[in-house]
Amino acid sequence: MQIGQLIRRAAQYFSDAACLIEGPRQISFKEFDAATDRLGNALLAHGLQPGERVGVLLSNSIECLIAYYAVAKAGLVRVGLNTRETVDNHQYKITDAGCRAVIHAGVAGIDAEMLIGPDRLLTMIATGRAAPCAIDRALDAPYRLGYTGGTTGKAKAVTLTTRGELAELAAFLLDLIPNIRAGDTFLHAAPIAHASGAFFLPALARGATSLIMPKFDPAEFIRLAEATQASMTFLVPTMLAMILEEPVLARAKLAFNTISYGASPIAPAVLERAQARFGPVFAQTYGQAESPMVITCLKPHEQSRIGSCGRPFTFVDVAVLDDQDQPLPPGEIGEICCRGPQTMAYYWNRPAATEQAFRNGWLHTGDIGRMDEAGYFYILDRKNDMLISGGYNVYPREVEEVLLEVEGVIEAAVIGIADEKWGDRVHAVVAGRADLDPELILAHARSRLANYKRPKAIEIWPELPKSAANKILRREIRDRIVARGKRE
Repeated sequence: MQIGQLIRRAAQYFSDAACLIEGPRQISFKEFDAATDRLGNALLAHGLQPGERVGVLLSNSIECLIAYYAVAKAGLVRVGLNTRETVDNHQYKITDAGCRAVIHAGVAGIDAEMLIGPDRLLTMIATGRAAPCAIDRALDAPYRLGYTGGTTGKAKAVTLTTRGELAELAAFLLDLIPNIRAGDTFLHAAPIAHASGAFFLPALARGATSLIMPKFDPAEFIRLAEATQASMTFLVPTMLAMILEEPVLARAKLAFNTISYGASPIAPAVLERAQARFGPVFAQTYGQAESPMVITCLKPHEQSRIGSCGRPFTFVDVAVLDDQDQPLPPGEIGEICCRGPQTMAYYWNRPAATEQAFRNGWLHTGDIGRMDEAGYFYILDRKNDMLISGGYNVYPREVEEVLLEVEGVIEAAVIGIADEKWGDRVHAVVAGRADLDPELILAHARSRLANYKRPKAIEIWPELPKSAANKILRREIRDRIVARGKRE
């Protein structure tokens, strides 16, 4: 099965129904199939060869999804680029992946042999040859390259295959959003270049409409969700926290039957508030670039398992391993590892890193966690982010969850500052409402945390730095504070 066949089948099954809506614009499943054929043929007519890499640097839009799947139909390898990143980051990935062409939305400063800007893109979509574009590729050949977050160093490209893409699709339809169907509207509020884009193929395969927000705004999200009676969406926890702070939410009549969330940990306090407002509609998915979106999931009826990221997807094997890659019994803390058809094939041009990630047949996630007796997994933190304060292990995520219990705190980051007495001095930075009081937040932390886990100081920032995938960058926060200390 090729990805293009899914699109052609959807055009046959759902024909003139709305496939994509963006503002006043709308295209049907039949029109989406035709547009991706024309652009795919135009890319090949410009001299691109199947297997060559094509960067796609577009914000949330109909054209973004046309470009993604035209590249797929043409047998080319998509390199997803996120518009929230800097030009330097774009160019690093374009060069690292060996992109021969880049489809972009008028971004200055990038360089490749073939640059396809917005006007040229529209012309190619309109005038490309109308015949079916259907270049087959082997199931285990590169289908797309996705980059890691780069939170601990230079981002690495993960090589994802058609087999892996189909496995992700099957996992979503079987476990995460099994009730998606024709007549549903999936509201894409998060970046399509990141996690939200993973929900397009399931929507397409089942005949659901994808409604695109060009840019996330919590008040606009509520307005659009109410106006369209959207039934499904995907949000990262920070977005959900921002929506809960909007006064208009209390009056809005919304129709969500499923709100998927993931990409970063959620604080139990945020989830509890969300469930009180939206009801039992939340489904968590845990994955990473090397195993996109699919390691474990926590279904709506399981949300009482506070702090759990769920059980493995049906076709995924997950275990907690020790430093010798031996399985640990329930309750013991180790590294969460997984294996299955959804994982990357390898890191692009990085054999040593690939060997390190895949040891003894398991993909090592870098996440520290445990499994309970019922097979539910719990992530404590990233392996590299653990602090040692006064000789005790401190997991920043645990402290952050306590800080997020304070009303008005939307974001929190806990880091370790080198200290002669403690080893790592626990330090916190939060963002949220304008009237936040650091002394009240510290008092709450003292009431909920052991002494060695409590922040020694709390700073309030207007906003915490985040990656293009909306993950808080603890390393950047630490670097800023350390640099400031050196100046003082």
